Amino acid sequence: MLVRWWRLWRTRHPETFREKVRYKMLRDRRPIIVTFADKVAVRDHVAEAVGAQYLPSVHAIVESGPALRELQLPEEFVMKPSHGSGTAVIVSHRALAGARLPTDGNWVYRHVRPEHAPAAQLIAIADDWLSQLYGQGPNREWVYGRVPRRVIVEELLTDGDGRLPDDYKFFVFHGRCRYIQVDRGRFGNRTQDFFRPDWTHLPLSGGPPWAPVPLPRPNALDEMIAIAERLATGIDFVRVDLYDLGERVVFGELTSFPAGGDSPFDPEEFNAEFGSWWTVPRRYR
Repeated sequence: MLVRWWRLWRTRHPETFREKVRYKMLRDRRPIIVTFADKVAVRDHVAEAVGAQYLPSVHAIVESGPALRELQLPEEFVMKPSHGSGTAVIVSHRALAGARLPTDGNWVYRHVRPEHAPAAQLIAIADDWLSQLYGQGPNREWVYGRVPRRVIVEELLTDGDGRLPDDYKFFVFHGRCRYIQVDRGRFGNRTQDFFRPDWTHLPLSGGPPWAPVPLPRPNALDEMIAIAERLATGIDFVRVDLYDLGERVVFGELTSFPAGGDSPFDPEEFNAEFGSWWTVPRRYR
C-alpha cells in the first residue's frame, strides 16, 4: 500500500527531468503541443515567431508515396514524415559508399547517395510511414496520433564544408535556455556534448562519447539562443533544435518529450538538476 501511494505521489508531484517529461506527456494536451510535433504545421509557428528565413526550403509535401514519382526533385534532399520523430532519409553525395536503404521501410534513419535512393524504394518507405501511427512504444506518445500523416521533402542542409551540420538542441524552461546539447557525426563517429548557455562544458553524458577535441563556441550562439527562447515563449518546457550553417541558422524541430521521457543522464544527478529549472503546472490549459 505504501509503495502504491508513493508512486501516485511522484506522478502528481514530479521532481526530476524524466518524471516531468512523463507528466507532461500524460497531462499536457494543448493544441500547441500537436503543432510542435507536426513537421508541417510547426513551420507556420516558426515563421510567425521568428521569421520564415529560419525555415529550410520545402520541395514538396505529399500525402501518398506514389505522388513522389511525379516530382522533379534535386539530387540531394531530405525526406521525412510529418507525424514521427527521429526518422528521415537523407540523400547526398557525402553518404558512405556502402550505405543502402532498407527493403522493409519502417521508421528508418538513413543517409545514402543519390544512386542508392531509387524512386521505388523512396515510395515504399513513404507509404510505410503513412500507414503507421508513430509513438506507440512503451511511453505511448499520444500527440503523434493527432498529426495529419504527410511526407515532407526539404532542402539538404550542409555546413561550410559541405558536410551534414552539427545538431544544436536547446533546452528551454519557462522561456529561458538552460542547457545546450550538441550532436556531431550523426552517420559516422557520433559524439554528444552538453553545455551551459555561456558555453561551459558539462561533465555529463547522454550516451554517445564526448567529442575528442573541445567544440568551439559557435559564432551564431547568441542568435540561436535568442531564436530558441522566442520559439518557446509561453511554454513551460520545450527543446528547440537548430542548425548553424555558417551563413545562416536553420530551424530543425521542436520536441516536447525528449527521448519519450527516458533521457539518460550520467552522472544521474543531472536528472535532478535539469528538472530543478522546470515548474510543472498543476493543470495544463
